[in-house]
Amino acid sequence: MSQTLPLQAPLAPSSAAQAPARTRRLDIERAKGIAILLVVFGHIVAQRAPAGVEWYEPVRYAIYRFHMPFFLYLSGTVVVLSGLLARPPSAWPGVVRARAERLLLPFFLLGLMILLAKLAAMQVVYVDNVPDGFWGGLRDLFWTTERSPAVTVWYLAVLFLCTVVSLPLMRLGIGAGGLVALGLLLQLVEVPPVAYLDRFASHFLFFAAGLWVAERQGTLLPAFERGQWLWWLLFGAALGLALAGVLEARQALVVCGLLAIPALHGMVRLPPVSSWSWPLFFGRYAMAIYLFNTLAIGGTKALLIAAGIGWTAEHFWIHAILLTLAGVALPIAFKRWVLRRVRPLDRMTD
Repeated sequence: MSQTLPLQAPLAPSSAAQAPARTRRLDIERAKGIAILLVVFGHIVAQRAPAGVEWYEPVRYAIYRFHMPFFLYLSGTVVVLSGLLARPPSAWPGVVRARAERLLLPFFLLGLMILLAKLAAMQVVYVDNVPDGFWGGLRDLFWTTERSPAVTVWYLAVLFLCTVVSLPLMRLGIGAGGLVALGLLLQLVEVPPVAYLDRFASHFLFFAAGLWVAERQGTLLPAFERGQWLWWLLFGAALGLALAGVLEARQALVVCGLLAIPALHGMVRLPPVSSWSWPLFFGRYAMAIYLFNTLAIGGTKALLIAAGIGWTAEHFWIHAILLTLAGVALPIAFKRWVLRRVRPLDRMTD
């Protein structure tokens, strides 16, 4: 889901070497592959689980405390490894243009696709998060985004803003540590849900954390590995406090999101996870899965309901399995057999 770079060999678990520009690390690929499955599982219920399915909402709430912060962290890491923030001011127009093509173009196209698909489908089948007509849906999609009919596109807009904001601030000498401090300050600001700016304010911290860790990876990544038992103890305790209501939602996002970084990144760099190949496969298609999983899930859910498999506690396990499979398999199939035939769309969804 972050900037795509050629695949090369991973750093050794305790390597202090700085990854050169234009590399893609296998630990990051594995992390993306595992995290994108959590994203899909969190999307199988758009609003409420059926009555009688009490276990799903706490699981989804826990996943939402860290899965997108972790993706922003990975994206920040890749931005540093790509050398993007080291570009001189003369190169910034090209950088911004390239990031707009990479992120804003799919943001607008996918948002419109989801809106139009829902407007058409709602005439014949069940649709979650029904848009307020075309113009109302368009307004909610890009401006009054608290009611967005395609809220999942927020990550693309926020990642673009994170990059554009970081370029001049890093040039001014604020540094990654200063950006982390800015991210913490933004947690204290109540930003209205306009154009996904509230999401930017709540998630910039994790992008900045990715920059900070990437600049110090020779020291921090080995610490993530050595302290796995401690990181997972703290991460698990934070999730428990979030589920118990001791931490309110915004506090839980910060605490769980930050603790997920050493817990998850350290985990994927150590055996047995560091030898798994299946996360690499899903990591390769993470962008396509992210872009199209909600469409695949929504369409599959509508077909299941139309076929008489109701949205009930009795049938929820069928929905959970098939919607998760659809959310992963259909975007991959669409990417491999359709998008790869159109070069601009192929690049956009890598």
